Amino acid sequence: MNFKDYFKDKKVTVMGLGLLGRGIGDAEYIAAAGAKEVIVTDLKSEEQLKESVEKLKDCNNITFVLGQHRIEDFENRDLILVAAGVPTNSEFLRHASEAGVPQKQSAALFAELSQVPVIGVTGTRGKSTVTHMIHHVISELTGEPVLLGGNVRGVSNLQLLNEVKEDSLCVMELDSWQLQGWGWSKMSPQVAVFTNFMEDHLNYYQVGGKEKNEAMDLYFADKANIFRYQEESGVLVTTPEVFERAKKLEGVTLGQEVVLVDGSAMPEDTLLAMPGEHNRLNAALAYEALKALGLEDEEIFSGLASFPGVPGRLEYLGERDDVKIYNDNNATTPQATVVGLRAVGNADEKNVILIAGGAFKEVGPQVLIDEIPKYCKKVILLAGSGTDMMKDKVEAEVVESVEEAVKAGLACGQPGDIILFSPGFASFGMFKNEYERNDAFVAAVRESD
Repeated sequence: MNFKDYFKDKKVTVMGLGLLGRGIGDAEYIAAAGAKEVIVTDLKSEEQLKESVEKLKDCNNITFVLGQHRIEDFENRDLILVAAGVPTNSEFLRHASEAGVPQKQSAALFAELSQVPVIGVTGTRGKSTVTHMIHHVISELTGEPVLLGGNVRGVSNLQLLNEVKEDSLCVMELDSWQLQGWGWSKMSPQVAVFTNFMEDHLNYYQVGGKEKNEAMDLYFADKANIFRYQEESGVLVTTPEVFERAKKLEGVTLGQEVVLVDGSAMPEDTLLAMPGEHNRLNAALAYEALKALGLEDEEIFSGLASFPGVPGRLEYLGERDDVKIYNDNNATTPQATVVGLRAVGNADEKNVILIAGGAFKEVGPQVLIDEIPKYCKKVILLAGSGTDMMKDKVEAEVVESVEEAVKAGLACGQPGDIILFSPGFASFGMFKNEYERNDAFVAAVRESD
């Protein structure tokens, strides 16, 4: 079909424009498809969204409602396109439901319209790495463009419709919020990878006085949409721990093929560019997903060996005076930072200069506090509410910028040391989002050369 026909002559509300390019691309696609009227509404102000609004200035059928949402924009509409992360108890979405207005999210809507096979990847940690591993191996083997979407920086899922061909395949990183949309559409990817499940996003799920266990159940229920609606021909690749939790979900039959994975699936001589046992497990998950697509072992291992890694995930940025520098910006929980410390550090030498800290998101830092003395010779913390919970429990220098942190780290570094930027907390407060924090760190390292 002509995918644009789905939007032609419709009245659409786009809830959430954002700053990362996804909402911009989605709104632009809908407007260009011939929608009768597009209302783009966001709680951020016009000043905050200035760059995003500027990119849509030539779309004459778009009206902006910024700094607020209005009830009237959620009734008498043909569609509400909901950005990932909108609270599930939103009064505006509730009003839309009561008014009988369909609600969709762009990742699920792409799959629904395109009907291309999707390999979806979720999990608290590792989903970006596994997604890009799978995408890299398939791309290397076929030599043809393979669609990449979901929770990917700057990628509009609706704009991907412009790239769909008869034999297209799409690899998607799907966070818990995007998987809400798959649940609304009662769909799951044909091949689903669920890497692991840990505490995260409790600031989102633990609202209304919910207990921690209840919040974790809600978080898992959203992620479970990656396999909940799979047909018997589908494949779920996951770990035994996730599978045990999945079996307890009410109303889920798990009739699809289930492949359980641990690190032993990867031969010891398998070459990987990324450090850490957790990345061997990531590679094992990718390997099983690729096998489900019919690829041979030799092809998979060759592709994995040439995979360079993902920006912001134990990304090696080079050396300064024999001090290695790793960017692990996307470690946004204390447990993720612990994994980074174990991957690059040496407990015998305590050679890590850790740059961490940021905004608290209801995931306690004790696990990181306990691990720091085993690996770190120095700790530098970026200011924030999460840092406030740590600074009296670890010996640390608190700084006000990434630039200060890099300078302080290099000033105390000796040959053989490692600077690890692994925040362990959210970016909000000091930065607009984690991508801005990532770019600031990379720029500070480059300027130090």
